[in-house]
Amino acid sequence: MMTPLSLDPVCAAQQPGLSPALLELEKQRITSMKELEPMEFLFSLFDEPCFPRRELVGFTGRAKSGKTFVMSILMVLCLIAEVLSFRRLTADRLRLLWYDTEQSDNSTQDILKNRIIPQFHQVAGDDAEFPEDMFDIFNVRNVDREKREAYLIAAIEYYQPDLVIVDGIRDLVGDINDGTVAQALIEKLMRAAQEYDCCIVCVLHQNKSGESRDPRGWLGTELLNKAFDVFATEKLMPQRIFKLEQLYTRKYDIEQCLYFSVDEDGLPVVTQEPADTYASQSSSNTSEEHGSLNDTYVIHHLDGSWEMDVPKLFTDAFQGHDTLRGAALRYSVMTLGNIAKRGMYNHCLQEAMKLNLMTKSIDSANRVTYQLRTTQQPLREPQQQDLWKIGDPF
Repeated sequence: MMTPLSLDPVCAAQQPGLSPALLELEKQRITSMKELEPMEFLFSLFDEPCFPRRELVGFTGRAKSGKTFVMSILMVLCLIAEVLSFRRLTADRLRLLWYDTEQSDNSTQDILKNRIIPQFHQVAGDDAEFPEDMFDIFNVRNVDREKREAYLIAAIEYYQPDLVIVDGIRDLVGDINDGTVAQALIEKLMRAAQEYDCCIVCVLHQNKSGESRDPRGWLGTELLNKAFDVFATEKLMPQRIFKLEQLYTRKYDIEQCLYFSVDEDGLPVVTQEPADTYASQSSSNTSEEHGSLNDTYVIHHLDGSWEMDVPKLFTDAFQGHDTLRGAALRYSVMTLGNIAKRGMYNHCLQEAMKLNLMTKSIDSANRVTYQLRTTQQPLREPQQQDLWKIGDPF
């Protein structure tokens, strides 16, 4: 009987009875001894690696939430060592391909001239020459949609960039909810990232208000399933502060959120989280009434007040796992509960810890992890001050 260990690439072709399909499949076999290229990350955020080569990274957020502003920060990072709380992990500068499908030619050029180049000079000095030859920037808004995908793949193949920013991928397809088209596009981008040793950042709008925080449509679902990291941007009003957070990761949790504002010169500067982030957002978005949440996890009281069923929500969020890293737990809880605001999640997390549902620890890689208790201490009865009423801040 033929054993898997005998099917190495050298002798597989000599094995009798193997079909061409199996011969191709054997090239994809993974063993503990198989030599693979180590993962290489282009950047770090708060000292946690992110944006790996040969992978996709998703970026989402509502319209005008700062997605393109963060993209400009990443572009500058290709040329200088540190921007805000980001750090470039490569010694050499990185080649960038920026593929803009959304804005006008004038807007794309304006970002280059009045945001990217000034950020570069802010660090490198006014006398430093901006290396524009490291950037390949294309605006394809006026190109026929049927050609945009082919042009993108051709550009990646020819220019060999380290970082590709597609802003946004929605304009590469006709129907964002066509599952077959969405799967085909994401698979093509994955192959391009792998074959040309680059990181491809895919920008896609977030689901509309009242829905989940995931990227929009079936295309967003495919991106969420395949991306290595998914980040989200948000604009906090009335402070006009931008927030960047990691929604999901396959490896390195980034527990902190990056908050930045724009100075009088139009350049980003790090700022602190607003004292009451959740309350400040209620004016720019509908307040977190129980009707917008997953009612499975809402407890209603006779006096009209309500509260989240924290024990059920967090127990379900673990989904059979004993331990989850912080970002994975946050993503699971907010998705299950249809919780749109980080402030409300933090409130639920604090309540879960008070109820002794979980233990919190730091693993060997210095990442926050939570472990669900198999035997929980008796839960305290909810007190009146714990109940949330419609319109109350969290």
